[in-house]
Amino acid sequence: MSKVMVTGSQGFIGGYLVDELLRRGHFVVGVDNLSKYGKVTRSYASNPGYTFVEGDARDVDLLNRHLDGCDHFIAGAAMIGGISYFHTYAYDLLATNERIIAASCDAAIEAHAKGKLQKVTYLSSSMVFESTNRWPSVEGDERDVPPPLSSYGFQKLAVEYFAHAAWQQYGLPFTIVRPFNCVGIGEGRALGDVEIPSGNVKLAMSHVVPDLVQKVVKGQDPLHILGDGKQIRHYTYGGDLARGIVMAMESPAALNEDFNLSTAQSTTVLQLAEKIWTRINIDKPFRYVSDPPFEHDVQKRVPATEKAGRMLGFTATTSLDGMLDEVVPWIENAIAQGAI
Repeated sequence: MSKVMVTGSQGFIGGYLVDELLRRGHFVVGVDNLSKYGKVTRSYASNPGYTFVEGDARDVDLLNRHLDGCDHFIAGAAMIGGISYFHTYAYDLLATNERIIAASCDAAIEAHAKGKLQKVTYLSSSMVFESTNRWPSVEGDERDVPPPLSSYGFQKLAVEYFAHAAWQQYGLPFTIVRPFNCVGIGEGRALGDVEIPSGNVKLAMSHVVPDLVQKVVKGQDPLHILGDGKQIRHYTYGGDLARGIVMAMESPAALNEDFNLSTAQSTTVLQLAEKIWTRINIDKPFRYVSDPPFEHDVQKRVPATEKAGRMLGFTATTSLDGMLDEVVPWIENAIAQGAI
């Protein structure tokens, strides 16, 4: 099987991704500087097919050394978090992630020129469609609709431009994948998180599902949500996303293509909040209040999923209830242990 380097291997999606690659028989070199969560023990840490390198994805020399002998490169390293995260670190996200993607492309261009590296699979984001005024968002819309207003969304769009430019000038093959609203386990309290007050609970800068579960578990009543709760999202299981990313990496049909990876099911934030509430507060009526939203709280994010199904055979199969079956107990346990 192939040898694959994954940057950001210790991150939230990275954990699912490495597990999926190993399950499919690939050899994996994971690179991460542990800046977000610190040292995290993964179930595959002792897998003989996995090699972990603690290092910074902005270091071109380091990437060059460990791309040697690799058939594929999944460029996943980035500063990333929930909406409060990319408001708090607006400049750092832009500056750091630009340096990461430039270093990644520099190293990949050299590795490809040597003849071994076949392709780079770039992790973009649904936020490239942040400013759209048409739904569902179809692959290609990112170049037709107004550019993102947030520095995070703008930088993720830049990742896609790096991919196209490296192909245009150096012939570096690529695939772009855009995960939508990842849900799963393993997302703990990040190092350096600023606590954001939400009613009587102080939250770290994570994503909406762990934030809502945390508030309900800690007894918040009424539940505080950002905005009116009408925001539409497509919550997609981390294991499904990892499967789609690897399918895109492996597929000859994905060469120089881009794919939205997402469930086809729309859910409002208010529907999500009530679903979480009724799981934990079985006998209590659902009550909520609306807090002022953040500036870049996208109201509607709806992806087209047909292309990934047609060209890759990918469908996100895990229901929101199935995700919560796994995620809610995990977060309850993490809270009990003081990890969140």
